[in-house]
Amino acid sequence: MKQQALELAEKAHVGQKRKNSDAAYITHPIRVAERLEANGFSEELVCAGYLHDTVEDTLIEIEDIEKKFGPKVAELVAAHTEDKSKSWQERKQHTIDTIRNAEKEIKYLVVADKLDNLLGLEADLKEQGDIVWEKFNAGMAKQKWYNQSIAENMHDGLDNEDIPAFFKEFEDAVKRVFG
Repeated sequence: MKQQALELAEKAHVGQKRKNSDAAYITHPIRVAERLEANGFSEELVCAGYLHDTVEDTLIEIEDIEKKFGPKVAELVAAHTEDKSKSWQERKQHTIDTIRNAEKEIKYLVVADKLDNLLGLEADLKEQGDIVWEKFNAGMAKQKWYNQSIAENMHDGLDNEDIPAFFKEFEDAVKRVFG
């Protein structure tokens, strides 16, 4: 099933590039899925890692994911899919509310995604400088608010033994990028 999820994500994201580079977009969902798999999470969660941006950024619909991968993968992807008809602020507040209240697998997916995005941003800032912020829908101050809010709310409802090491990686990256 994981191979099928990777293949669907590769087809869906074909031709797409990362925000501040010429890197193929698919490198991002692959890293998210690999991080989830390295932490020993379920096959469904790893598949959701590969597919987490397909509904939001491609022609794939949540029904396609449910039909091919089942209700659990579809539920995970749907929980982390932004409604692009809403404003940036509304979408990000929804993600913050989701991370605060969601079941742990959704938290793991969201934080794995945000960590990979933040590590990419950190590398882009080192390489290109502050011009990187011009490619975002919201500038540095709003990005800081968003990422700090994720970090502040991601532990809610989790026991210490349920918190993966990459949550600390995310917190450390937030501090490095935003101070």
